[in-house]
Amino acid sequence: MSAPAPVTVTASPASAPPPIRDRAFSKANLVKTIAGGYVPLAVATLIVFLPLAWMVISSFKPVGEILTTDLTVIPREPTAQNYVQATTTVPFGRFFLNSTIVTFVGSAIKVTLAILTAYALVFVRFPFKNVIFVLILVALMVPPQVAILPNYVLIAGIGGKNTLWGIILPGLGTAFGTFLLRQHFMTLPGSLLEAAEIDGAGHWRRLWQIVAPVSLPSIATVALVTIVSEWNDYIWPLIITDRAETMTLPVGLTLLQNSEGNVGNGWGILMAGAVLVIVPVLVVFAMLQRYIVSGLTQGSVSN
Repeated sequence: MSAPAPVTVTASPASAPPPIRDRAFSKANLVKTIAGGYVPLAVATLIVFLPLAWMVISSFKPVGEILTTDLTVIPREPTAQNYVQATTTVPFGRFFLNSTIVTFVGSAIKVTLAILTAYALVFVRFPFKNVIFVLILVALMVPPQVAILPNYVLIAGIGGKNTLWGIILPGLGTAFGTFLLRQHFMTLPGSLLEAAEIDGAGHWRRLWQIVAPVSLPSIATVALVTIVSEWNDYIWPLIITDRAETMTLPVGLTLLQNSEGNVGNGWGILMAGAVLVIVPVLVVFAMLQRYIVSGLTQGSVSN
């Protein structure tokens, strides 16, 4: 009786070994990570951070260390006198109160209008809805400087010059906030709203009890962008106001410059004033920054 023939096993293509990749800590991977990740990140961070750092450092320098050919990075004799003069040379408290009122009232109205408009564009049936959305996109693309002259003629004609409501009124619409919230609302499941409608909930209840709570990250993102833009707005408040009683903080810095610029020692005071202007924005950003990424990504995909 003959012995059985040997069986030959051929490896299938599926069992082929995976391609060889660079090890996690190999030289090639380290070079790619550093060149493609850390170097661009470091350069971008320095471009953004260095001017701010120089502003903060210069705000603690006496005038002799700013207007000099001997460059010094760290103040040899740090002083807080620049901050004292910045808050006493001009009515800084009044400027801060005006900015707070304009930012709080303007941002609250703009965010509320953006929520209502975005909800209507998504969940309310009415004619020419898409046309209205296209017009909002057009407004998003048009630079705001184009409307400065018509807004000035209108606001000055109705008595809004040198008033806080005259600063707030022209910028109450926010095309960016409406667009972002609309894109996010379109990702919400329709069954959620249908169930609420079956239960007898009207549009107002559906908006504030269902849509708004689940859209909190996107709303917080719109609020943050709106607050920062309102607080830092300079051109329109500069044009519509010429009295210190109604000036905001960014415009008030021009008075600080005019009062100190002629004597040659105003740079440190200006730096201190600029630091005081950006500190509230940094506080708001620190409070809401965790919503930024999630809010922007929630509105990036639509059905």
